[in-house]
Amino acid sequence: MKKEVRYLLNDKQINRYRVLSNVIEGNLKPCDAAKTLNLSERQVYRLIKGVNIEGVTSLIHKNSSKKPSHTFDDDFKQNILELRRSDNYKDSNFTHFRELLVEREGISISYNALYTLLTSNGFKSPKKRRKSKNHNRRKRKSRQGMLIQIDATPFEWFEGSVKYALHGAMDDATGQVVGLYMTKNECLHGYLEVIRQMVLTHGVPTCVYSDMHTIFRSPIAGKVSVEEQLKGKSINKTQFGRAMEELGVSLIYARSPQAKGKVERLWNTLQSRLPTDLKIAGVTSIEQANEFLADYIASFNSKFAVEPEEAISAYTPLPDYLNLDHILCVKFDRVTDNSSVFSVHSKHFMVVGSPELPEVPKKSKIHVIISTSAGIKVEYQGNVYDTINYIKPKKSNDSKGKSKSKYIPPDDHYFKYGSDKFKKLYFDESYEEVLAILQEIFLRKYA
Repeated sequence: MKKEVRYLLNDKQINRYRVLSNVIEGNLKPCDAAKTLNLSERQVYRLIKGVNIEGVTSLIHKNSSKKPSHTFDDDFKQNILELRRSDNYKDSNFTHFRELLVEREGISISYNALYTLLTSNGFKSPKKRRKSKNHNRRKRKSRQGMLIQIDATPFEWFEGSVKYALHGAMDDATGQVVGLYMTKNECLHGYLEVIRQMVLTHGVPTCVYSDMHTIFRSPIAGKVSVEEQLKGKSINKTQFGRAMEELGVSLIYARSPQAKGKVERLWNTLQSRLPTDLKIAGVTSIEQANEFLADYIASFNSKFAVEPEEAISAYTPLPDYLNLDHILCVKFDRVTDNSSVFSVHSKHFMVVGSPELPEVPKKSKIHVIISTSAGIKVEYQGNVYDTINYIKPKKSNDSKGKSKSKYIPPDDHYFKYGSDKFKKLYFDESYEEVLAILQEIFLRKYA
């Protein structure tokens, strides 16, 4: 074999030529050569014929020096690489980048081809993959609406180092996202808005699966002994727990993040995709993000949701006699004075009568309803009354001591965050006090 030809052959072709040469020289039978090369005897005769006519070059595939017809041209590949380097696409993972190429650029390419192109040019996917472990996963619920997993995650959703909390709920049976809402920190307002989205869009589920955050479960719930429980001691429900009870929803607590793994994996997917989608849409604030998420949910579910095992839904419609604003709220028990005035969060309010409703008697036990959508109202014997701000006369003080300076929180204090979240429901002289109560209740940080 000539030295120049030898460089054109690989090790397999060289070994094949040596075996065929022994057959041609009579040192080896064709049947033995077929066993050695793991070929049929007919194939061995065909190769021998080619070597006799064309020489050793017959063992080289005829397409080895030709460019495949389906190969991408250089301009096509260069265009994809330039898009990958652009500010909009540089942080997306490879699968998401491929979807964006189809949806926004009209470029169709398989994942394997894209992966090879990007990795060969030094690009790495920001979504690292660990070696998967075998887990005994809990089987999905058979019907949608049987179990809703709920959680929140802080993340840098916009460019910068500031983290915002995204609250979400997903159906266990289908993996369908049923609610997304973003706030500055994990708070009661975010979870109630997620529940509101779910009930209005799908209905009331059977169970909600959450962690042991103090929004869902009282911090002293696990400290009551068996003896105290037998004596009748009970722990008051949180405002979220009370709302779920009024909706007829069972609240289940997970003891570990792995127990509600589906919603935890949802955060991995959203953290990989949503920042890129927000950047492309030009979204830079929480208000814009919540408007964007309303349409984003449907697009996300079309890609990741699956069909349930049973077609019958476990969601139930909200009964007509229930007002969602009077359930997804905060409720306190108070007693009115002789002037139908009560206090809440160190502020005083007066019950406003109505010709259609019976008068609230003096010294009556009432339920105060505080809602981000309805403001502050009073419930008495199944009837709901409006309230107005009431300023009690100040007691005379003859002491000439120094007056205390009023503390004014800074602009970045979380009590002040969300001043535009709640619509103006009261007169100018009372709105600021009501707004302070709403912010303190719904947007405060929980331990």
